Amino acid sequence: MSTFATLGIKKPFIQSIKELGIHSPSEIQERTIPVLLNKRTDFVGLAQTGTGKTAAFGLPIVQQINPNNTAVQALILSPTRELVQQIKKQLFKYTKYYDHKVFVEAVYGGEKIEKQIHNLQRTTHVIVATPGRLIDLIERGNINLKEINTLVLDEADEMLSMGFKQDLNRILKYTSGHRNTWLFSATMPEEIQRIIKTYMDANAPRVEIDRNATVNTNISHQFVKTTIKEKVKTIIRFLESRQEARGIIFCRTKAGTQNLNKLLQEEGFSIGALEGDMQQKERDKVMRAFKNESLQYLISTDVSARGIDVRDLAFVIHHQLPDQLDYYTHRSGRTARAGKKGVSLALIIAHELQRVHEIEKNLNIKFTETTF
Repeated sequence: MSTFATLGIKKPFIQSIKELGIHSPSEIQERTIPVLLNKRTDFVGLAQTGTGKTAAFGLPIVQQINPNNTAVQALILSPTRELVQQIKKQLFKYTKYYDHKVFVEAVYGGEKIEKQIHNLQRTTHVIVATPGRLIDLIERGNINLKEINTLVLDEADEMLSMGFKQDLNRILKYTSGHRNTWLFSATMPEEIQRIIKTYMDANAPRVEIDRNATVNTNISHQFVKTTIKEKVKTIIRFLESRQEARGIIFCRTKAGTQNLNKLLQEEGFSIGALEGDMQQKERDKVMRAFKNESLQYLISTDVSARGIDVRDLAFVIHHQLPDQLDYYTHRSGRTARAGKKGVSLALIIAHELQRVHEIEKNLNIKFTETTF
């Protein structure tokens, strides 16, 4: 059994991650860290959210920073401001006992750009960014990435499905030179394969976690047959049957999200909604309340749920099945994190049974029918 020390992580970083409750490496960490520490290389990692990817790339990054060089040495791109803030926080925590200062800045939309420009004037070793805001800063000439030696694309498939394709291509072109690219993704759509082919070394090592189960094996996949009229009652019965549990309900549309949120609030449930028309301030407020457990449940559209990483969620409910297979993967992956078990419950009406079989076949999972 590997330890972080045998993987090549230095003592001060091991001390920090122990404090964060990380004692032994997860599979992605065990297979990724030695590759990234031992040679300058491009890298492709295929793994679900919640498998420990941040430490898999974050520990090698902070350990390889040259603290005496004030230039930006690493750039991490992530799809949402929540994820960007989270990664920055993690990297900061990893360096708690390190003798040298590693300076990390986060840049993302929804915050005044002047404030971020001001912060970047200080020594910055690592930038964590959303693609759109990074492009703004590049165009203004406020960011110098000429000396970066590592570019991480985190949640690459999510960045593409959120419409960042052009931005990513521009950033990859802009930073080309001596940098290595480390790409992490839960799924491998054609567009990702194209990025790998265009911008990365053909012989880049690949690590794929649990190839046969793109969906976490600790998740119990269930469906309940209902009607459009009965859906809300079914959800209420499910929530009442698990009074202590926390979870997320996914809807396909903004209107559906708002409507269901209103109905469940009227029933007295502690619930909040995330949808596309919200102001960033409102969104942050709902997310804070959900994370600090003053809200027990969250209702969200697929796109609004990007970047949510909340521990100890016992279930996700699919008010409707998603159109795209990888959305099912992303939705389900919100539960059963860090080795815990979880339930992914789909509400289906008669003609959708075929869709359940398709998902089973394509994702190599098994659904069981249940009732409430």
